[in-house]
Amino acid sequence: MDLVSGIVVYVILWWWVLFMALPVGVRRDDAVQPGNDAGAPRKPMLAIKLVATTLIAAVLWVIIDQIIRSDLISFREMIKDWM
Repeated sequence: MDLVSGIVVYVILWWWVLFMALPVGVRRDDAVQPGNDAGAPRKPMLAIKLVATTLIAAVLWVIIDQIIRSDLISFREMIKDWM
């Protein structure tokens, strides 16, 4: 995988993992202040989720990179069969 493809795959993985991590551990705030949304989380823990997302996306990227480099899954053969 070249540099640009690797960056694109990492960014897609990062956002995918972030959207899965956002609802983890969310609790509603029982003491709602005037002007605040009743569904807003009490402690969103965004810093922890961003760090965890970065690490998990990095591990997934390494796994995907190794699969691509090993030709375990190769679309080149499938394209040759179609043509």
